[in-house]
Amino acid sequence: MSRIAKKPIEVPAAVNLTVSGQNITAKGPKGELSITVHDDVTFEQNDNVLNFKPANEEQASMAMTGTMRSLVSNIVAGVNEGFQKKLNLVGVGYRAQSKGKTLSLSLGFSHPVDYPVPEGITIETPSQTEIVVSGCDKQKVGQVSAEIRAFRPPEPYKGKGVKYADEHIIRKEAKKK
Repeated sequence: MSRIAKKPIEVPAAVNLTVSGQNITAKGPKGELSITVHDDVTFEQNDNVLNFKPANEEQASMAMTGTMRSLVSNIVAGVNEGFQKKLNLVGVGYRAQSKGKTLSLSLGFSHPVDYPVPEGITIETPSQTEIVVSGCDKQKVGQVSAEIRAFRPPEPYKGKGVKYADEHIIRKEAKKK
């Protein structure tokens, strides 16, 4: 069994966990999320601790146990604290502006790029070159960040484009004559 699956999940006092069959629903200060646990995984709740075990001794169910434990842990952390990703715009004239449920980006194209913000995600622009994507669903936050980055990924020669705040761009040397 994976080492991750053996770790119990401590449920904070602010999170209300509801279990019905293979469904787990977590309610917290940031929102509500639910997940259906795979049939190859069993779990038990004792007070504020969740323990996961494989339903049988097959390799696939042991691997799925670690996956389900991680997904439930992300849900519990998401409704309690939430997740956020920071993006930076690098380049002359590259700007971002949040207008209600739309993110307007100037990325060197002949037109501005308008990105509609999905439900459950908040996008803030503390400055014109910074974007903060936040929400309670870790997968959704990562997906929205990747979609925004895909409009103009950073290029290796000057580093211009949309990049994650903690991302390091490996630069290439320009062609010599």
